[in-house]
Amino acid sequence: MIIIFIGDKTMTSQSQIQLGKKGLTKEFLEDIKSRFEDSKMKNLKISVLKSARESKADVKKYAEEIVEFLGKKYTFRVLGFSIFIKKWRQEKR
Repeated sequence: MIIIFIGDKTMTSQSQIQLGKKGLTKEFLEDIKSRFEDSKMKNLKISVLKSARESKADVKKYAEEIVEFLGKKYTFRVLGFSIFIKKWRQEKR
């Protein structure tokens, strides 16, 4: 996680959450959406736990579903069993 110090306030540019055995639920997707809307956060790391996946293909499938739910201003990158989601100012897809 990157932490930027501005005066006496700290601002994180990346948040982290875990995707567990329940998989992608409506509540999980809404939580992701609210994290991007409520703060100035532009990046999110989602760690996909063993109980939520069988292979790396599952991780990519989860990433595609999440970005499809969020909209065209979001892109993703899969590294290992982690999904990195980035919010852009303009549509990228």
